[in-house]
Amino acid sequence: MGDPIRVLLVDDHQVVRRGLRTFLEVQDDIEVVGEAGDGATGVERAQELAPEVILLDVKMPGTDGVEALRRLRALDHPARVLVVTSFTEQRTAVPALRAGAAGYLYKDIDPDALAAAIRSVHAGHVLLESEVAAALLTQETAPAGPQREGGLTEREREVLGLIADGRSNREIARALVLSEKTVKTHVSNILMKLDLADRTQAALWAVRHGVAT
Repeated sequence: MGDPIRVLLVDDHQVVRRGLRTFLEVQDDIEVVGEAGDGATGVERAQELAPEVILLDVKMPGTDGVEALRRLRALDHPARVLVVTSFTEQRTAVPALRAGAAGYLYKDIDPDALAAAIRSVHAGHVLLESEVAAALLTQETAPAGPQREGGLTEREREVLGLIADGRSNREIARALVLSEKTVKTHVSNILMKLDLADRTQAALWAVRHGVAT
């Protein structure tokens, strides 16, 4: 077994942080490296502690989760952010995903499922509550022009479909019999052609435009 996944907890409720820490600390492959009670402090702690996964609430006093996501992106922080919140409205989920969240889950999630979610986003996958995914599918989107819709090669569309399926670069390489370096190049080209910031947005784009497998 390799080094444990370094996790940072960012939630304004101390009892929530305590509960999460208590459960996660019994996982052999997960290590809670720190906590924060608001978004601004969470960003500071992320820079200090170099977590690999951040569990982030959306609604917090002061700097909220969406703003924290934007700051992390501006800093090009490599941590994968998993939003864990009690807010189920689409108007809350969509801005978080657009700001770079790798997943959006509700606080009533089963503890074992949360641990599995941490492992999954750490591996590069995208995780959404079924209700959030359904809302995104029905969300109105601007029509894609030829540059956005037809600019991808057939191979890039295959890669994009596998990204939407939650596959990591290594898994995509194995599925398409390519090198991981080649897959990374395809992913970069997809993001550039579709004017997207990261693979989370690419996965959402694929679902909305019928590219998902």
